[in-house]
Amino acid sequence: MSSFGALDIDARTTPFDALIAASGKCLEGPPGMAFVIARRGALERAEGNSHSLALDLHDQWVYMQKTTQWRYTPPTHVVAAFDAAIEQYLAEGGCAARGDRYAGNCRTLVEGMERLGLRSFLPALIQAPIIVTFHAPHSPRYQFKGFYNAVKERGYILYPGKLTTIETFRVGCMGQLGAAGMSGAVTAIGAGLESLGIHCRRADRQHA
Repeated sequence: MSSFGALDIDARTTPFDALIAASGKCLEGPPGMAFVIARRGALERAEGNSHSLALDLHDQWVYMQKTTQWRYTPPTHVVAAFDAAIEQYLAEGGCAARGDRYAGNCRTLVEGMERLGLRSFLPALIQAPIIVTFHAPHSPRYQFKGFYNAVKERGYILYPGKLTTIETFRVGCMGQLGAAGMSGAVTAIGAGLESLGIHCRRADRQHA
């Protein structure tokens, strides 16, 4: 879901029956529409399996084959915006070009955060250039909500919440941002921590 459009997915080397993605994330369209790339045989075998009317992919596929229409009123504004996003995607150079831009964003982010004394959760070898998880500062003054608001006041929105049991926060590398935008995010994070009286030290990196 979060990597489609920026990381190569080759069905010849990683066989799959179906791939599900959405109009947002790396395709940079508005959220609100999902799509499926599926093997025809797998889709045909799915007939009657769905317990949901809205999520019955086989029924939707059959109806669209017959009528060229969705079963119910589509989100036309999302579809139109997604079409424009795909045009921009192709003009940029497709998957390779977008992946390269995000990789540059990721390097700028990680290097800048290291200068602040903040270390990424994953080693560089397995870090995808989509979303980066960072260890939170080791400070009794750190609370994510206050940190989130401090960064937001400086023009950047962090991913809410965390996916780990230890204290972390996440920063996205996606979207219409380049090196300047990512440097701005690092500056906003540093200034936000400073405003909260949180001063990261080398120890933060060693114990994180």
